Amino acid sequence: MKINGSVALVTGGNRGIGAHFVRALLDGGAAKVYAAARDPRTVTAAGAVPLRLDITDPEQVRAAAEQAADVDLLVNNAGIATGADILGGGLDDWRREYETHVLGTLAVSRAFAPVLAGNGGGGILNVLSALSWVSLPGSAAYCAAKSAQWSVTNALRVALAAQGTQVTALHMGYVDTDLTARLDVAKADPADIVRAALAGFAAGDPEVTADATATQVKSALTAGVPALYPDLAAA
Repeated sequence: MKINGSVALVTGGNRGIGAHFVRALLDGGAAKVYAAARDPRTVTAAGAVPLRLDITDPEQVRAAAEQAADVDLLVNNAGIATGADILGGGLDDWRREYETHVLGTLAVSRAFAPVLAGNGGGGILNVLSALSWVSLPGSAAYCAAKSAQWSVTNALRVALAAQGTQVTALHMGYVDTDLTARLDVAKADPADIVRAALAGFAAGDPEVTADATATQVKSALTAGVPALYPDLAAA
């Protein structure tokens, strides 16, 4: 699918990777880019169309699909990170992770599926993570939600193929945004991640591994548990 001339909507388009998507889409020739956020006043990208959208609010999701009825490219980017771990994390935080990454992505995709069909099929780009494939105990809620979001993405790809809608999953390691500000780890430049994502999407790739971390984790899937969790081998 071509970026040039498209009409895009980016959830969580006011900050982090989402803001980079908005800018890159505009620079890539998109005819219009809706930057969706809980508070549209926080959208600062020149040329973007601010749109109020909390993806966990069914009424706002419905209203967004009605207001942005010209969309042919949906970027499901909105996300959170509660830091809830596997043993001590509050279940309310786990629910927030699932409500956002899994049910929020599903709700927005369902609402915009007929919009995309009416506009020729278009495409959906879901922002996932290398943590869709491997789980860290200290951020287990995020990992589990991203894994479920990956499953939803794969189901959407199959379900929407008949209407000509391309569905692409984006996987990457840690990215230098406010979501990872508290983490003292190597981080990718969000501009590089977005550039790789849009290039893969434009090429029709069903899945994009945007950095070395995602590539390494994906390759380890075929090697089984010891490759994904090397600490277990030393235990």
